[in-house]
Amino acid sequence: MKCHICSKEALSFEDPRTNILYYHCKTCEYIFKSPKYYQDLTVQQKRYDLHQNDKNDTGYRDYYQRFLNFVLPFVGHTKNALDFGCGATSLLSEMISKNNIECDHYDPIYHPAAWDENKKYDLIVSTEVFEHLHHPKLVFEVLLNRLNDNGILAIQTQFHTNKTEDFLRWYYHHDATHVVFFTVKTFKVLCEQFGCEFLGNNGKNVVVIRKDPHKIHRAYNG
Repeated sequence: MKCHICSKEALSFEDPRTNILYYHCKTCEYIFKSPKYYQDLTVQQKRYDLHQNDKNDTGYRDYYQRFLNFVLPFVGHTKNALDFGCGATSLLSEMISKNNIECDHYDPIYHPAAWDENKKYDLIVSTEVFEHLHHPKLVFEVLLNRLNDNGILAIQTQFHTNKTEDFLRWYYHHDATHVVFFTVKTFKVLCEQFGCEFLGNNGKNVVVIRKDPHKIHRAYNG
């Protein structure tokens, strides 16, 4: 099967415990479940409704604060932001707003009406969303188009080690709603395709990317 990110051939392997089939692209290091295991939003919501995300929980707030501690130094002067795929809570957008950044929040299940197709942002954050996406390359492009020139896109999703034996022992793919998996290299390949500047990563689960209007112009015009 062709890789959904770089269109190179992806090799298949099976989890012997679940018999779920995966595809692994050695070129961009993207791993994805066989599309037959993808779930629609109605089915996914049943899983998400089980999450116990209390805004007043110290651990939950600390989780987001660690994300912001890494991301905000890259941001510079920023007027507005969007939390894409925020889930049922608006906590992250509220925490961003406390940094004098006006922040909207959107989720296709819990806050679908908040999507304004005509509005652009200086910063878009997306935490624990990309592993759920059936078409991550398309969503990556959509988010870039919602950024102002030189805007920042910060994505949090757990990175795999690019080793099949490690992946099979990894807890992260056992969630039925987690269908696609990335490394830093996967995001660097996306940046090359769309003419973005890869600013940095934390070595675990966060990448920070800048929309460079000059590079994007060259990328779309060959």
